[in-house]
Amino acid sequence: MSQYTFQQYWLPKKEGFDSLTLRQVPKETPGLGQVLVRIKAVSLNWRDGVVALGTYPFPGPDAVVFESDGAGVVEEIGEGVTEREDHIAGRLSYEVGLSQLGGESQGLLGEYFIFPKTGIVKIPDYLSFEEASCLPCAALTAWNALYGLVPLRPGQVVLLQGTGGVSTFGLQIAHAAGAVTIVTSSSNEKLVKAKEIGATHTINYRTNPDWAAEARRITNGRGVDHIIEVGGTLTLQASFDAISFNGLIHCIGHITNPDPLGAGKDLRGPDAAPLLSIDTAS
Repeated sequence: MSQYTFQQYWLPKKEGFDSLTLRQVPKETPGLGQVLVRIKAVSLNWRDGVVALGTYPFPGPDAVVFESDGAGVVEEIGEGVTEREDHIAGRLSYEVGLSQLGGESQGLLGEYFIFPKTGIVKIPDYLSFEEASCLPCAALTAWNALYGLVPLRPGQVVLLQGTGGVSTFGLQIAHAAGAVTIVTSSSNEKLVKAKEIGATHTINYRTNPDWAAEARRITNGRGVDHIIEVGGTLTLQASFDAISFNGLIHCIGHITNPDPLGAGKDLRGPDAAPLLSIDTAS
């Protein structure tokens, strides 16, 4: 074990951010097939908040170093690592999915972290560490929703609930793909910003609470093809009302109340009867 230590924040008890504790931990040497990364930036997701409160729906250790998303510099490589990229961020893979950082396993809120060599990817030169750290959870969730079970096609209509990380990335992806986009929010200021980055239509659900009817009006009664559903039980019925025949509802999260169907699933009505399909990539 190395004599050197580094600083790390951890949650000895999941009682919210106030229980975060700064500690010194030994700086380990990477082993076979591993890389030691000096963390330069981390991003905060809604998921991190519920992990800190102990209300995250998936099991994990009682005490945890949280934060799932980050970016940094490879400082040391272990045996068997033959390729080295200096600037890296987390890569989505099946193995990583079985041990999600900062929840089911320890996370990135410290100065260093040891990754498997398959758990990192080079950051493009045009991204800062801060920008790259925002990509793994929110951006890839949006991408896998829109291009997982049934890929988005140009000209289709995508409704995005709110202006959080997943919905904002989803908006930019859908806009770049040539889709018609509808964004809902309770803030006119945020809706103006959504227009600036590609929203075709916006709906303030506080002044227009029946946003599903408005979405159907925008689509001439047909309904939308994809919905990024982040609300949970309080918005799911409206999503059913807004979706088109054969459309897809991507259940990403449950900000309002826990979704009885669980997050990470796509709902699709292919024929006369709806079918629940589990899209493991969402």
